[in-house]
Amino acid sequence: MCKVIVFAGTTEGYEISRWLARRDVNVVSCVATEYGAHSLEESGNLRIAAGRMDEKQMRQFFGEEMPDLVLDATHPYAAKVTENIRTACRESGFPYLRLLRQGGVDGEVVCVDSVEEAVSWLGETKGNILLTTGSKELRRFTALPDYQERLYARVLSLPTVMNACAELGIEGKHLIGMQGPFSKEMNLAMLRQYDCRYLVTKDTGTAGGFPQKAEAAQEAGAVLVVIGRPAGDAKGLSMTEMKRELLRRFSLKSLQKVTLLGIGMGSTRTMTLEGKQACEQADLIIGAKRMIQAAARPGQEIFQEYRAEEICRYLREHPEYEQVVVALSGDVGFYSGARNLLERLRKFTQVEILSGISSLVYFMSKLGLSWDDAKIVSAHGQDCNLVSWIGSHPKVFAILGKENSVRDLAAALTEYGMGEVLLSVGERLSYEDEKIFTGKASELTEYAGDPLSVVCAQNPWAKPAGSTHGIPDEAFIRGKAPMTKEEVRCVSLGKLRLREDSVCYDVGAGTGSVSVEMALRVPAGRVYAIERKPEAVELLRANKKKFALEQLHIIEGTAPEAMRDLEPPTHAFIGGSSGNLKEIVHSLLRKNPAVRMVINCITLETVSEVLSLIQEEGLDCRDLVQVAMARSKNLGRYHMMMGENPIYVITCEKGGTP
Repeated sequence: MCKVIVFAGTTEGYEISRWLARRDVNVVSCVATEYGAHSLEESGNLRIAAGRMDEKQMRQFFGEEMPDLVLDATHPYAAKVTENIRTACRESGFPYLRLLRQGGVDGEVVCVDSVEEAVSWLGETKGNILLTTGSKELRRFTALPDYQERLYARVLSLPTVMNACAELGIEGKHLIGMQGPFSKEMNLAMLRQYDCRYLVTKDTGTAGGFPQKAEAAQEAGAVLVVIGRPAGDAKGLSMTEMKRELLRRFSLKSLQKVTLLGIGMGSTRTMTLEGKQACEQADLIIGAKRMIQAAARPGQEIFQEYRAEEICRYLREHPEYEQVVVALSGDVGFYSGARNLLERLRKFTQVEILSGISSLVYFMSKLGLSWDDAKIVSAHGQDCNLVSWIGSHPKVFAILGKENSVRDLAAALTEYGMGEVLLSVGERLSYEDEKIFTGKASELTEYAGDPLSVVCAQNPWAKPAGSTHGIPDEAFIRGKAPMTKEEVRCVSLGKLRLREDSVCYDVGAGTGSVSVEMALRVPAGRVYAIERKPEAVELLRANKKKFALEQLHIIEGTAPEAMRDLEPPTHAFIGGSSGNLKEIVHSLLRKNPAVRMVINCITLETVSEVLSLIQEEGLDCRDLVQVAMARSKNLGRYHMMMGENPIYVITCEKGGTP
């Protein structure tokens, strides 16, 4: 087991001591006072050595302990102590590393480079401020929105100075006119008297009373805001760099734990207490920009990224981070990137999931509506056939994702005869500029909204889709174009065995009876109706509008040329080929060798051609059935059955389960 001596006394020193001890490193943590000793707790791997040491005592101590490394995590303004540690290490031959405090919050001190940076940081905080930088800088601090209530300025008690402060609106108890230097006790008394949570100063050195200010702030529990960097302390490693170096140097094991956190809508108000605690304890916050703005605390390290593969790559390359939060919008189980990320992360690290408030729950509660009876979909970054869902469900909730999503949806609903549908829209939920309103679809066809939005559509005229095939022939708009009859349609579509998300081709679509039935069976999929005859194409458009089928796409042209740019199908129905049957089948198989095809034939010659083609392509003929039917015809008080031409229905695909 390796041994490391840590000169602590700061938040960073305590943190790195515990971090090393958790990784089975023998740690001796040196603190100057008993106060520092109380901030650490000894364990099997962590021992505390309290008391101040000069350079000679340090060399003797190193010789007794024989460390593998001496780590200097002392206060950045304790220049003499750092000099003694470096000299003792150099003369006794022990490796030395400096843990350099970076700008930002560290729990005790905030180091900033300028007055403007100090004002900017303080503007994000609450609580009284003891300002000890003098009157020359005072005007710049008036940029704080509430400076007259928060600032307690300590300046020289000269009439000109006091008058200048009064002109800035700083007077009465907020103006302290005194001549320094000030003892620690005096500084401490002022911090307590005015209930100050922050003490602002410059590094004025020993002569300027800086140590007394720092000690008073520490004892009062106030944050010390230091303008300007400590001289001579520019070389060293940040906390992250130090952990990375220690992992490499001693081959330490990673104890990384990743929390996938649903942060709610985006405002911190909708984040759970459990989520806030996870963020406060995190070494690193990962997420898209909007998520980081809600989850990250001042001074925390962040990695702005939302792609799963990039997040995993970064975490593999940075094992020094121990507590990582990946911030995700809404709830991790509701249309979230957590699913893909979780699968990848579990392969190399420990993962915890913390749920959040989803946009569904938040928005529907704002509307005063239940959501257990709603159809829930997402149109964010995908085609979800939202119009069709609204046409068949009385209540539909959808996540949107484009600036014109509401306008486009309203226009489509109006086009399909659903202009009376009520659309409740929610934009920028939980933020100060949250917007929620309700209107008819016909009233929102020109609406330009925010991309960060959701919608709830209420359609009391919804017609639930049938659970089986077999729309009556007379329900379709008819013309001279051929139409696959109801009974044949039922058998053919039954043989296709469509799924909810199937991608279907209807080759030789004609009137569109098969296309319509397909589209009704695949609400989460797509149907491409391919037809070359202009009059049939017009009938297709009319039937698409009548049945409000957003997922039905009409492709005008001759197959297979018209199929060239379409996505690969999972299922295909061939009702007419115009003599191009072989080429059509070849094209389908090139797009998807596993496509399931149903081919309808009227003549025996076509049946023979199909069977030869099946053998030639190495397909399996799942079955070949003949559909022969007769319809009754009234003759007075009698009914006579009139036979229809028999249809041959051939089902085929390559391999797989029948």
